[in-house]
Amino acid sequence: MKLYFSPGACSLSPHIALAESGLPYTFEKVNLRAEPRLTESGADFRAINPKGYVPALQLANGEILTEGPAIVQYIADQAPERKLAPANGTLARYRLQEMLNFISTEVHKGFSPMFRSQDEAVRDAAWLQLSTRFNVLSQLLSAQDYLLADGFSVADGYLFTCLGWARILGRSLDAWPVLQAYVGRIGERPAVIQAMKEEGLL
Repeated sequence: MKLYFSPGACSLSPHIALAESGLPYTFEKVNLRAEPRLTESGADFRAINPKGYVPALQLANGEILTEGPAIVQYIADQAPERKLAPANGTLARYRLQEMLNFISTEVHKGFSPMFRSQDEAVRDAAWLQLSTRFNVLSQLLSAQDYLLADGFSVADGYLFTCLGWARILGRSLDAWPVLQAYVGRIGERPAVIQAMKEEGLL
């Protein structure tokens, strides 16, 4: 498998999943700040993924899979012994999908106005909205170490990625010490360190 990524973007989530899976993989950086959007080797990224954004995962048969929540579940299912996702058809799997959707729509997309707008009022409003989501997550993680009761899953790699954007944007998680401890805990995992090093983030 080959992951197309941009350092520190949401593609860090499947990068962590790949590192956690123990499966062989390669990766290639995409420049999202220029048009045409080129990969590090000079390929037109829009020819690979017409959506024009990361992540994109090239499968062994050459097919391209996009959208982070789908990609991380695919990766998890290729290495079931690593228990990165509950088994298909179980309620626990639907709980994973519930959490991935919450992160994708309420946390990940909640950060978008803060990256796109220079208007502090817009950014403050987005942060206020995110704060309500952080409160929910903090309550959950005060009772357990990971988003799912059974342990680390691909959802944790995704939330870790999103919460890391607060620091990039100059925002503090001081109001949520539970989330700060969670970020520290996930960040100490060897596979997370590996993925971050491979993206040049450490």
